[in-house]
Amino acid sequence: MLVLFNKPFNVLSQFTSDAHARTLAEFIDIADVYAAGRLDADSEGLLLLTDNGALQAAIAGNRSTVTKTYWAQVEGVSSDEHLAQLRRGVLLKDGPTQPAMCRLLGQIAEPWPRLPPIRVRKNVPDSWIELTISEGRNRQVRRMTAAVGLPTLRLIRVAVGPWRVERIAVGGLRIISDDEAFAALRA
Repeated sequence: MLVLFNKPFNVLSQFTSDAHARTLAEFIDIADVYAAGRLDADSEGLLLLTDNGALQAAIAGNRSTVTKTYWAQVEGVSSDEHLAQLRRGVLLKDGPTQPAMCRLLGQIAEPWPRLPPIRVRKNVPDSWIELTISEGRNRQVRRMTAAVGLPTLRLIRVAVGPWRVERIAVGGLRIISDDEAFAALRA
């Protein structure tokens, strides 16, 4: 089975924690499922979980080419030059990134309120961009936007491959069968 979970802000992408942090166990009561990929505690949106090792490898294994799409609310006004840099790939401390697909989203309505809300500064504008990447480095999107001068204020993963977070409430989930999941990956 594949579990599509809309992970809230400040929740770890694991079921246990030594700290007193919120975990997936607060939201998901399904035995033997594990995250197929990561989503940092301070990021929100689509997290996939599965009990099928082959499906996990297809989604998040070293040879996987499944893309991940994010909406990033960034500090500053995004420009065509920022997007051009992201599309070429940027140099991070651990090496250059693959080129990202990206576009300006303009001033969108938030898909859902974040608790707590982001810090808003009256004299510093913000903007939204959509980025699609095929890599999965630690905090990659945040590091990419910072490298082009647009620090990320809020990061929402809206899609992993063919699956989207739309119509899944924050903290909610949807379950699909292995057959449906593999068919979606092949399509």
